[in-house]
Amino acid sequence: MRVPLILTSVIGLCISACSTADSNQTTTQEKYPVIQPITIDTVYHTDYVSDINSVKNVEIRARVKGYIESIHVDEGKTVRKGQVLFRISNQEYKGDLLRATAVLKSAIAEAKTAELDLLNVKKLVDKNVVSKTEYDMAKAKLDALNARIEEAESQEQSAKLKLSFSEIKAPFDGIINRIPNKIGSLIDEGTLLTTISDNQEVYAYFNVSEKEYLEFATNNKQTDHRTEVELILANSEEHPHKGYVETIEGEFDNATGSIAFRARFPNPERILKHGSSGKVRVLRKVKNALVIPQKSTFEIQDKIYVYVVDNQNKVQMRSFVPKLRMPHLYVLESGISANDKIIYEGLQDMRVGMIIKPEMKSFATIRSQLTQQ
Repeated sequence: MRVPLILTSVIGLCISACSTADSNQTTTQEKYPVIQPITIDTVYHTDYVSDINSVKNVEIRARVKGYIESIHVDEGKTVRKGQVLFRISNQEYKGDLLRATAVLKSAIAEAKTAELDLLNVKKLVDKNVVSKTEYDMAKAKLDALNARIEEAESQEQSAKLKLSFSEIKAPFDGIINRIPNKIGSLIDEGTLLTTISDNQEVYAYFNVSEKEYLEFATNNKQTDHRTEVELILANSEEHPHKGYVETIEGEFDNATGSIAFRARFPNPERILKHGSSGKVRVLRKVKNALVIPQKSTFEIQDKIYVYVVDNQNKVQMRSFVPKLRMPHLYVLESGISANDKIIYEGLQDMRVGMIIKPEMKSFATIRSQLTQQ
């Protein structure tokens, strides 16, 4: 009879100890701030590396062969439309023009003589002194001389044009770039003399993925106005003038899976130069975005997690997929709902399965504090 009595005593002590432990665990549950995701309308931006080109940028090439006789501009200088840039030796072309003019004058003189002869022959034909054949021959001679005049006029115009090519002028207002050949250089037809850029407006070319392109196309259908974009310069400063997306190429690059966009920016201060680089910043609106603070998250092996509290106040770990990352916030794609309770602070103390005492906090208040940081 003693053994059962001893067992009963031991069991009683164990139950008492367990009850005391549970009581201690209940009394030692700590408070942790808990929030729920909120829904907001927000704007975010995406930056794309871009190449900047002048709207007007052309090569100035020689159209005749010769020596560079004079250079009337310097690299980096502003020029006006019609201003003389280069002169190429033109004695040969002046000689060609003189010869062409002489040939034309000779043809005109011969034609005048032939015209008088034709009039005389016509009078004789009318008096039956000579046959009509003589008249036809005189007329044919005049027609041939008139054809020679047209040919001579064409040669003279060609000679004038070649002579004018020896003087190279600016096609528009712009800035002169590198001048590779100096005075005295022998150049051929087609030799590059310089390039000229009008930087009042510039193009910024950037590549967009197929997914982003489809989002852009969908948003554009919903709005009638052009999509405004910003330009971030190489020194991370923002270009003072906003631009807009002007065109999109007609096909995707199979190698990269992207498509090229072209944005146009005003550049009245001429800060942007042809060939420079930057980043085009595209702003996008998101309506009814479900967001949580980044402070409530942690990463394990390229996945992002939060601690959530279930109905029994038990801590669970859950991964989620972010749609995008904003300052201090994540916009949620999947994995978390608006009703989930997320532990805001004290993540380093959390263990899966532990029971806490959640203390609900206003995420709206927390968000305003985060944006002020």
